Amino acid sequence: MEGTIIKGIAGFYYIKTDKNVVECKARGKFRHNELTPMVGDKVEITIKNGKGVIDKIYPRINKLIRPSVANVTQALVVFALKNPEINEELLNKFLLNCEYNNLKAIVCFNKLDLILQEETNEIVEMVKSAGYETLFLKAKEGYGIDLIREKLQDNVTVLCGPSGVGKSTILNSIMGEEVMATGEISEKLRRGKHTTRHSELIDIGNGFLVDTPGFSSLEIEFISKEDLQQCFPEFDSYIGNCKFTGCFHYKEPGCAVKHALEQKK
Repeated sequence: MEGTIIKGIAGFYYIKTDKNVVECKARGKFRHNELTPMVGDKVEITIKNGKGVIDKIYPRINKLIRPSVANVTQALVVFALKNPEINEELLNKFLLNCEYNNLKAIVCFNKLDLILQEETNEIVEMVKSAGYETLFLKAKEGYGIDLIREKLQDNVTVLCGPSGVGKSTILNSIMGEEVMATGEISEKLRRGKHTTRHSELIDIGNGFLVDTPGFSSLEIEFISKEDLQQCFPEFDSYIGNCKFTGCFHYKEPGCAVKHALEQKK
């Protein structure tokens, strides 16, 4: 039987299959191979006498450290248009983390009700011109939440952004009635509720939502110079046109990226 690990605590893993949620232990061979099952892992299990065992962990498409979860496909990067004002450097760091971890980033601008219709925002235009999908929300009023629910289908999604932008409001709005559906599971998993905070996948129709904030650390020093330039989608059409192979788009002459910058592209 195949399924997805939705929670792991104290050596027990809870696997969501097509039929139900099964409590499993992992086979000892994983320890020998230094492979620990993670929330989000696609696994193969067997059940004997009502006890589940994880036999196989399928290859991961990615692995986030904080939050600790595997196979995340997209991130909803939430910023408020006002209160607080958009911090451009912080937004860039969230987007860099998404690109580095091969996550599709959807940038959600919340608190649309706080700005005038004719107001334009340079940062919003920058995000759009870089090719990112953008959504505009009034989370408190539920505006835009149905659109988010559509985006969650067939994805494992992490919700991230600075504090005060309305992530909790969005999460509560998304959950709505569905929170009742996961209530029974939560009851079974109540053991260990007060231990270290663990990642958990919340079942949303045909998708999952990671219930802990995304990227609790936004340090980007671990990204190498070589990898960093691949994390800006707006560079893509210029990379390869520079005078020097291996150009870092910094001080090198004949740089196509810097030339595009001078032309405000």
